[in-house]
Amino acid sequence: MTDCGTLSRGPWRRRYGAALTLAMALLIVSGCGKKVVQTMPPMPELEVPPPPPRDVEPTDAQLPQPVPLVDAPVRTVERPRVSPPPPPRDVKPEPKPEPPAEPKPVEEQRPATTLQTTPIDREAELERRVRGTLQTATADLNRVDYRKLNSDVQLQYDTAKSFVRQAEEALKSKNLVFAQTMAEKAATLASQLAGR
Repeated sequence: MTDCGTLSRGPWRRRYGAALTLAMALLIVSGCGKKVVQTMPPMPELEVPPPPPRDVEPTDAQLPQPVPLVDAPVRTVERPRVSPPPPPRDVKPEPKPEPPAEPKPVEEQRPATTLQTTPIDREAELERRVRGTLQTATADLNRVDYRKLNSDVQLQYDTAKSFVRQAEEALKSKNLVFAQTMAEKAATLASQLAGR
């Protein structure tokens, strides 16, 4: 009886290894042996249609005869009579110094009248609402500790304060629409800051 261990170490192993090496070499050589060139199939040539014929019809239209200009009546121009210039005077009167004029009282300059965009009966109501919004925004901002805020939040705080100032100035100049806009922006920022 033969031992399995001796067969695996013997000539079978060499023959098997040689056959395997030969098969690998054949696969490698056969893969390199064929050259596959991929080409695009020839595209059919485009046939450009011939241009359409140009049919130009001659025009037999005749130009109208020029119309002669109408003679304008002759105008006679009268020259204005030129009077001889007055003889120059040798004596020149000295100008009298004028007494200084009394300063006119300065009139109070009235501010330019503003265009009212809200009716008068709603003006008081709108002003009251804007002041209420400003009070709410100011109260919210007063609750925030400015020192504990980071730089981005401090910038928002300063922006909200700026909106409050602009709204108050707009109220003084009776620009209620702008005041309302600024007050609402201030209240929005202030409520966000107070919620932190």
